[in-house]
Amino acid sequence: MARTALVTGGSRGIGEAISKALKVEGYNVAATYAGNDEKAAAFTEATGIKTYKWNVADYEASKAGIAKVEEELGPIDIVVANAGITRDAPFHKMSPEQWQEVIDTNLTGVFNTVHPVWPGMRERKFGRVIVISSINGQKGQFAQVNYAATKAGDIGIVRSLAQEGARAGITANAVCPGYIATEMVMAVPEKVRESIVAQIPAGRLGEPEEIARCVTFLASDDAQFINGSTISANGAQFFG
Repeated sequence: MARTALVTGGSRGIGEAISKALKVEGYNVAATYAGNDEKAAAFTEATGIKTYKWNVADYEASKAGIAKVEEELGPIDIVVANAGITRDAPFHKMSPEQWQEVIDTNLTGVFNTVHPVWPGMRERKFGRVIVISSINGQKGQFAQVNYAATKAGDIGIVRSLAQEGARAGITANAVCPGYIATEMVMAVPEKVRESIVAQIPAGRLGEPEEIARCVTFLASDDAQFINGSTISANGAQFFG
């Protein structure tokens, strides 16, 4: 029987590539989205992957949405916590609202996504928790104190969950993408993109499918002994 995978923010960008890759691997995939109904409908029509709308920052909405997914597709064995937002501003100009919005989605949203499925994973003695962090959670970034804090926190979440879940057959790992050729990155001015690429030894942006391949490996049975780890997929853009 095929296992069920939940991908938050799974109908666009990196999440879209992850959802498609997991489907190719034979999983029943559910992709969540927060607001773009038109894009979600087009994604489902093109891929056959069911989409579910809820805000990961809301625990009760997440719990209800997850219950619906499990009712329709079966128990969730793989969670890919990918949903995230940015509200960039230099720290001295950052508002409490900009701080809190990012914390609620990128950090608390991981708790809200994993917490409802954790008891079932423990009971079935199998689970895969994969959190999409970021290179900026590893090295920090100007005007992203809020975002960097959440992405660093996500790494702390998986390291702790790994220790709690290991004896129950559950793994928890993070993937830290570098700069990837998503709609958001491709929308920045060309000169800015060139300056970004200049910092990447590989000489190019990453592709969403390259992140998806990291996820499909971590979701597989072959990755059972990889637990509490961080995979950096950044084209050798290392840092001190």
